[in-house]
Amino acid sequence: MRLLVTKKISLAFKERLLHQGFSVIDFPFISIKPLPYTLDNIESHLIFTSQNAVRILLQESQLTQKKCFCVGEKTKLLLEENGQKVIKMAQNSSELAHFLIKNYKNERFSFFCGKRRMPDLEMHFKTHEMALQVIPIYETLLNPHRMDAEVAGILFYSPSAVESFFMENKWPQKAYGFCLGNSTADALKAHTSQYYVALQPNESALLVQLKKHFSTYA
Repeated sequence: MRLLVTKKISLAFKERLLHQGFSVIDFPFISIKPLPYTLDNIESHLIFTSQNAVRILLQESQLTQKKCFCVGEKTKLLLEENGQKVIKMAQNSSELAHFLIKNYKNERFSFFCGKRRMPDLEMHFKTHEMALQVIPIYETLLNPHRMDAEVAGILFYSPSAVESFFMENKWPQKAYGFCLGNSTADALKAHTSQYYVALQPNESALLVQLKKHFSTYA
């Protein structure tokens, strides 16, 4: 079974896919461009919803005595590997927002993010009149590419990658999509009903869905 992965994946995950009998085409349908920003007057509580924001910030800046809140296991690991204290890791932005509303209602937060992002977190903060300083530090650039190879499955990691894919491609009739997260699935369902969502936003859960589908329909 041939898979298209809409980003460059790690060698470790590619080997796991190959071990399960899949062949893999991984092509980056989006790219990341750092933006200028300033750390003047940032708050003591920081929010990250992507690894990209963590990488860009920690490549250029030193953070000390901050409390971090994040979305995703890999984002948490990246923060901790760089000496940051993660108070809470959530599976998605809405879950994180609900936690912060319940437990940190009177605190002030700085949110490091991309220019393209889902509005969930900011909407929750606005509704509950909580202080949020939004600091965009990268831009997501679409990198559309026509794919002529026949594939049985397509892996999507973000709504932006879905948008980029459909700029040059139509949905392959017999293919199924595999999405890392509900926001990505919401973007894909506008184009096809043939998709699954990982039960948790990580590659192990994505692999479980792949194995479950292709063991049934192969």
